[in-house]
Amino acid sequence: MQFSSEFSRRQFLTQTGLAVGVLMSDTAFAKAEAPLKISLAQWAINPELRSGKIDNLDFAKEASKHGIHAVEYVNQFFMDKAKDKKYLGEMKKRAVDHGVKSLLIMCDREGNIGDPDTAKRKQTVDNHRKWLDAAKFLGCHSIRVNAGSRGTWDEQVKLAADGLSQLTTIGAKMGLNVIVENHGGLSSNADWLVQVIEKVGHKHCGTLPDFGNFRIKPGESYDSYRGMQKLLPFAKGVSVKDRIWDDKGKQHALDYNRMLKLVHASGFRGYCGIEVVGYANLTANRKKLQAAIDQVS
Repeated sequence: MQFSSEFSRRQFLTQTGLAVGVLMSDTAFAKAEAPLKISLAQWAINPELRSGKIDNLDFAKEASKHGIHAVEYVNQFFMDKAKDKKYLGEMKKRAVDHGVKSLLIMCDREGNIGDPDTAKRKQTVDNHRKWLDAAKFLGCHSIRVNAGSRGTWDEQVKLAADGLSQLTTIGAKMGLNVIVENHGGLSSNADWLVQVIEKVGHKHCGTLPDFGNFRIKPGESYDSYRGMQKLLPFAKGVSVKDRIWDDKGKQHALDYNRMLKLVHASGFRGYCGIEVVGYANLTANRKKLQAAIDQVS
């Protein structure tokens, strides 16, 4: 390329450099837009909620006090309010007032999604409809369900996948995900849970991998690090506990850096929800998790 003057040459280099700078900035911005972020799972303060020391309506405020601006609800703490729009409206208002984003509702005590009895399985699906409605109202992206079932490995895969498919079809029409946590029984065996999710085969059905919930039954567990690697490709969220399992039924302290490297390497870029129980240590746990995130980001 020829230049008519030194000015035009300098102008070209400046503009080219600017363009490169913009591309670099866009790349950096894209990376900045998709980091691992921190949320607070309501279970982390369950003793205070159960005792009445903290009211469910103040959950968002408590999260923001500790420097956390996204939350994950547990239906147990407002079990009779799923259809109460006035109450849900107050939850939503307080979250907005404190600059807190509502992510999901963890649903318990609504039956087994893979119940061998067809009528009971359908009833479980119906029981979760109100929580889909509540999640939609609050601005959440998902509800978390349990994949409880009975029978052989293959029977439970079939039954759990059937119940999940029914519920996911409903949720998908609302733009919501139905996600499964490794939460005891065969669901804590990552191989089994992957098989279930793959059988459902729907983009709105995924996982909520929990670092510490790989205990299948007394004396039997699935290695947490290996289990997370298997479940992360389907993850719509991540639950952080500070105790993990090996594959011999023994529990150990979490290696934050090792685990967060696995989470980041999987391509997951959502929220990591603190579920370590202990109100007094919330800020310390947030800082510990943030330090591990910073190491891998």
